[in-house]
Amino acid sequence: MKGIPELPNHPKPVGPYSHCVVANGLVFISGQAPLRPGAKSGEWAAADVGGQTRQCLRNIQSILEELDLGLRSVVRTTVLLSDPGDFAAMNEAYREFFPEEPPARSTVRLGLELPGLRVSIDAIAVYEPQTEE
Repeated sequence: MKGIPELPNHPKPVGPYSHCVVANGLVFISGQAPLRPGAKSGEWAAADVGGQTRQCLRNIQSILEELDLGLRSVVRTTVLLSDPGDFAAMNEAYREFFPEEPPARSTVRLGLELPGLRVSIDAIAVYEPQTEE
């Protein structure tokens, strides 16, 4: 079964895609750009890859929180870098969000050329909403 949850606290997609799809116990999160809530396309949260990585992961975290999940539910990410030379700085910022038991990850070159965009990150998480006891 597939569902596209409403994300009232997340900006609407800028194209024909969903930010998030829930299917068969998994959450698939589309590549998140380093945009702060309310920002326009191209208004990146930071110029450097570290700051952009942090914003991408905050966006993923925000989507998960709207589903009553957290970053601990992430089992896989794909990091897309416009410049492979940014790997070390991205990795340092990434580690802040996954200090222990990080998810599986691939890092590839971003094929999209947008001025100033250094990184985009997508994620897959296990859908196990927290229940109140």
